[in-house]
Amino acid sequence: MTLSERLAARMDGVAEYVGRSVAWLTVALAVIGLAVVVLRYGFDQGFMWMQELLVWCHAAVFMLGAAYALRHDGHVRVDVFRQGLSERHRDWLDLLGTLFLLWPTCAVIAWFSVPYVIGSWDIGERSREAGGLPWLWLLKGMIPALALLLALQGLATVLRCLSRLTRVDEGPD
Repeated sequence: MTLSERLAARMDGVAEYVGRSVAWLTVALAVIGLAVVVLRYGFDQGFMWMQELLVWCHAAVFMLGAAYALRHDGHVRVDVFRQGLSERHRDWLDLLGTLFLLWPTCAVIAWFSVPYVIGSWDIGERSREAGGLPWLWLLKGMIPALALLLALQGLATVLRCLSRLTRVDEGPD
C-alpha cells in the first residue's frame, strides 16, 4: 500500500467515524419526534427546545454525515455519464469532479460560513424563541465542519484516483 493510499484510508476513517457517530442521531430524531407528538396531542404540552432539538439533530445528520455519504458513493449523481465508462475513466471523472466541483463548493461554503459562525460565537447567539436552545452558534458551527469534512473526503478521493491512475499495470510473471 502506497503512502497516498494509506493517507486516503486515514481520511476515510475520519468520514467513517463521524458518519457512524451521527447516524445514531437518527434514533434520537425518532424518539424526540415521538415525544413532541405525544406531548403536543396527548397532553397539550409543547416545548420549544424539543422542537428545535429535532431541527438540530436533522442538521447534524445531514451536514456531518455528508462526507460519509461521499465515502460510500451515496450522493445523488447523474449515472448516465458513468454507467458505460471503464474504471480508469470513472477515476478521471471522480478526480476532475472533485477538483472542479467539490472543492470549489467547499471553499465557497467555508469562505461565507466562517465569518457568519464567528459572529454568532462572538455574541453567544441564542434561539430567538422563548424556551429555545441557547447555543445557536454551535448549530451554525456545523456549516464550516461540513465544508472541512467534505474537502477532506475529497482529498481521499483524489489520492485514491491518482494512485490508481498512475499505477503501472504489472503483467503476468
